[in-house]
Amino acid sequence: MLKNKILILGVTAGGKGKLAFELAKTLNAEIISIDSMKVYRRMDIGTAKPSIERRAEIKHHLIDVVEPSESFSVDSFLSLTDKSIKEIQAKDKPIVAVGGTAMYIKALLYGIFDGPGTDENIRKNLKRQINETGLADLHKKLSVIDPESASRIHQNDEKRIVRALEVYELTGKPISAFQQQFSAEPKTDWLVLGLQREKSDASHRINERVKKMIELGLVDEVKSLLAEEKPLSMQARCAIGYAEIINYLEQKETLEKSIEQIKINTRRFAKAQRTWFKTFRFVNWINTAENDTIEQVLDKALKIYKK
Repeated sequence: MLKNKILILGVTAGGKGKLAFELAKTLNAEIISIDSMKVYRRMDIGTAKPSIERRAEIKHHLIDVVEPSESFSVDSFLSLTDKSIKEIQAKDKPIVAVGGTAMYIKALLYGIFDGPGTDENIRKNLKRQINETGLADLHKKLSVIDPESASRIHQNDEKRIVRALEVYELTGKPISAFQQQFSAEPKTDWLVLGLQREKSDASHRINERVKKMIELGLVDEVKSLLAEEKPLSMQARCAIGYAEIINYLEQKETLEKSIEQIKINTRRFAKAQRTWFKTFRFVNWINTAENDTIEQVLDKALKIYKK
C-alpha cells in the first residue's frame, strides 16, 4: 500500500522545494512547509519561499502564518501541522511535507523533546552575563561544553543559547545528550525521502542562491521590515540573510562583506543540518548529481515511493 504522507528533507538550497512541488503535482497532493522562517509574513526573498504562482497551483501550508514581530516555537509548529494534516486528509489527498528545520522534522517524526525544567535564577545570571560580556561570549562557552549544539545554534539566538547553558547548569549534561533520547523508532506513517548532494555542489548552489536573493531585492526587503511599526522578533532578526543585512544597514559592515557572511553562515548551517540528519533513521536517501534535472530527481523519488 502506498503511503499518503511523504516527507522530504535535506540541506538548504538542495532542491527540496522543487522536488516537493513536482511530487505534489504528480500525486495531486498538498504541501506542508517545515521551515522555521517561511512562517513569517513579508520575509519572502531571504527565506526562499515558493512563488505566489506555485502556491496558487499547489496549496502550501505553514507559510505566512505569523508576523515578523512574533516568536514561533516547536509547539506552535506541531499544533499547526496537526491541523493542516487533518485538513488535507479530509480532502482525501496525499501530503508532501518538506523542509530543512531539523528540530521541527525530528519533533514531527519522533515526538517533542521534553528536557529538564527551568531555573529563573540561572536564567537571570546568564542574561546578566550577556549584558556584561555579550552573547558571543556565551556562545563560545557553549562551544566548549556542547560543541554539537553550538554548531547548530546561531550565535545571535539568545533564547536557545540560554536554554542550552541552563540545561547544562541544571544537570551537568549538554542539551544534545538529552535530545539524543528521542525514540529510536520514528512514526511509521511517513515515507521519508532525503536529498543528498556532494558538498562542493551544495556550496555552489548556496552561493548562487545568495547572489539571486540580492538581485531580487533582499536589502530592500530588510529595510521594509525594519521600518514596520512593530520591531522584528529576535527569532526573525537572527535569520540567516536578515541578520547580516541588518548589520550592513546599521553601518556595522559593508554590503560586500555582509553578502559574503551570508554565504559563510549558510554553508555552516548546511553543515549543521548534515550533522542532524545523520541521526535520523529510516531515511531513503536520493543521491543527486550536479547535472540531474528535476525530472530525473522526481523519477528517483517516485521509484522509492512506488516500491
